[in-house]
Amino acid sequence: MIKGMAMDTPGDMGKDRYETWEDLYVYCYRVASTVGLMTLPVMGTAEGYTEEEAKGPAIALGIGLQITNILRDVGEDAVRGRIYLPKEDMDRFGVTEQQILNGKMDENYKSLIKALIQRARDYYAEADRGIPMLAPE
Repeated sequence: MIKGMAMDTPGDMGKDRYETWEDLYVYCYRVASTVGLMTLPVMGTAEGYTEEEAKGPAIALGIGLQITNILRDVGEDAVRGRIYLPKEDMDRFGVTEQQILNGKMDENYKSLIKALIQRARDYYAEADRGIPMLAPE
């Protein structure tokens, strides 16, 4: 979690661009999935499940939530000069940094956002498997 927060800090330690989904995944894991992993022992698991089994869905929930957060904050981040959308995805859909920074939405931009929404939904589907794994109390 602390490494994730450092990645979000302006200056030499922080990042304001991510080249690949794999790079952004590391950030998402560090800032969001670690929270789920830390709370898992507090919440406990249902009978017949182990914490180890519940870790995958907990990680997936964090990733999905962080992608959602990134999508919600595209405009606000752009004002601060930050772009958390992976460059490889932007390139694939023909979206430029200047377009993001200037807030210009076209069909390419909408297609990019839709693809990232689907990515988040895929992680939410994985996270959904973990609900019955949580202790009922």
